[in-house]
Amino acid sequence: MPITNRLLIGCLLLCSIHWQAAAQQTHEKMARQINYLLSIPDGYDRDSTKRWPLMIFLHGSGERGDDLEKVKVHGPPKLIAQGKKFPFIVVSPQADRYGWDARELYYLLQECKRTYRVDPDRIYLTGLSMGGFGTWDLAIKHPEEFAAIVPICGGGDTADIWRLRNVPVWCFHGAKDSSVPIARDEQMIHALQKYNPNVKFTVYPEAGHDSWTVTYNNDSLYQWLLLQKKFRYRQVAIKTSLLQEYPGTYTGPGNDTITISLDKDKLFGQKGHTRLIELRPAADNLFFIKEDEPLDVGFTKSPKGKVTGLILSEEKRTEYKRINP
Repeated sequence: MPITNRLLIGCLLLCSIHWQAAAQQTHEKMARQINYLLSIPDGYDRDSTKRWPLMIFLHGSGERGDDLEKVKVHGPPKLIAQGKKFPFIVVSPQADRYGWDARELYYLLQECKRTYRVDPDRIYLTGLSMGGFGTWDLAIKHPEEFAAIVPICGGGDTADIWRLRNVPVWCFHGAKDSSVPIARDEQMIHALQKYNPNVKFTVYPEAGHDSWTVTYNNDSLYQWLLLQKKFRYRQVAIKTSLLQEYPGTYTGPGNDTITISLDKDKLFGQKGHTRLIELRPAADNLFFIKEDEPLDVGFTKSPKGKVTGLILSEEKRTEYKRINP
């Protein structure tokens, strides 16, 4: 099967793009020296206006280096090499000896969005072992990019797990994994359930470290992925009587203040002396600014129903106490 080589510098593609066999995975390189396998779905050439879902696959520690053929050992690249056809653009980068770097992967994602006809609402991320850790890490740092993630036998830091509150997650792990104990993913799932109760966690009771072969061989995984689209807030109508409960001054760390006001049945927020920003209701106690930005304001209440504070979720999750109505 013929293999071509391409060099990408910034957003400039220096060679013509010619797709050959559908099961082909071409070797690619970015200016930042990220090599990756690329698989293009059947029909990509037939409609130059159609955008396609993108799946990024992160391999495990054994496939690090500068030989892209090693990336075909497991997961989607292995299946593609065997002839499987996916309805995705599949990008499978190769990590260097230091492992996955979320910054480099983010640059790769942006390059793929510029270079290929990617549907921005259907970008999926998955990885196994070291790639499972990389999946958690990249998704937590950039939740706004992904429609869904599938970490397999991985783990990570739960400190900012709340950032995945709106991202569908399906996690897999073997109960008898001695390389990456199941406790690592259990910790992530248990922490995430507080913010994202619909997270899915599949445990294979008899599986060891290799929980990825059965997972990637199961077409129901890809069917589930294709059902997921990037989260967007949707404005709902709520009663004026509810809106009237929220105006007041709220104080946070370092005496930072947010003032909430009501004008013509619309709620507005002002942080310090910045401009007023309309807060649009997504639920009775949850408000957003833009439908495609992961920033929201949630109001908290006492057991008796009195508004006691708010939580601003943006780059950080910050709690504010109400100091006066």
